[in-house]
Amino acid sequence: MIKINLLPQKRAKQRAGRGTGVPTPDDAAAKHLLLGIGALLGLAALVFFVFDMPLRNEKRDLDASSEALKPQIAEKKTQLVGYPEMQKAETDALTKIGSINRLQDAKVVPANVLHELGKILMYTGPMVRRGPTMTKLMSKATDIDPNKSFQPDWDPTHVWLSTFTDNSGTFKLEGGAQSRDDVTQLSKRLAASIYFIDVVPSSGDRVVDTESNLSYYKFAITGKLAY
Repeated sequence: MIKINLLPQKRAKQRAGRGTGVPTPDDAAAKHLLLGIGALLGLAALVFFVFDMPLRNEKRDLDASSEALKPQIAEKKTQLVGYPEMQKAETDALTKIGSINRLQDAKVVPANVLHELGKILMYTGPMVRRGPTMTKLMSKATDIDPNKSFQPDWDPTHVWLSTFTDNSGTFKLEGGAQSRDDVTQLSKRLAASIYFIDVVPSSGDRVVDTESNLSYYKFAITGKLAY
């Protein structure tokens, strides 16, 4: 039987093709690889110039704007120093005015009594000595008598008034307080004032406000008015 081997001839044809300029399979694979690499490089360049570079420029502009605004922000912070304290003082003052107005609407009370209540309940700052209108004798008594002395730095914003009634010179003051000591401090100031006589405080149990869900002491202070 005659056997014919074609392999040497196929290799010879491949070698012959390379020399004659006819593309071989290896040349086509290399060409496709180069085209693929070129496409990837082109895509990378497109992403860089179309997406990445604009984002980098935008970030650089934002950083520059932020740095430019820092001096202005620092200046505004300096100008606002003390503003929260002033805002709180204004809120407290409006609260006291509202309390006095409600009392005045409920019943006609002598102007000097309302003024005295406003003076006792007005917050003027921790460094200012607050107190009622007193005689010289009472002023000395509050300095030496522990039963009559009161804390000069007491914060009257811890109490608020709800009603004030005057029945032929006998008054009843009702309201709420954060603690029993706040009721005591208010009562001592009323007792030391020239406008109130025979001041007797009484505070009940803690109650919970239905709207704010905060607990406080309800109190009532009775006595006589010195017209």
